[in-house]
Amino acid sequence: MSMLYVLIPLALGLMGLAVWALLWAIKSGQFDDLESHGWSVVLDDDQKPMQEADDEVQQDQSSQDQSSQDGSPSNNGRSEK
Repeated sequence: MSMLYVLIPLALGLMGLAVWALLWAIKSGQFDDLESHGWSVVLDDDQKPMQEADDEVQQDQSSQDQSSQDGSPSNNGRSEK
């Protein structure tokens, strides 16, 4: 019976600590984005960022435009059979 005088305040103290930790985590934004970190494992790391990919597409288009202005035939990467 005397052990209950120790265990009940200890349990209440631990519960209070857990509630404080939960409230701190919510207020500091720990639960704002639950999806992106999980998807970062699945996605490829060797994919180019969108800005670099867009720049590469623009460079390809400008080189095709220059080749069509030079009078050279452009087959857009297709081979004729």
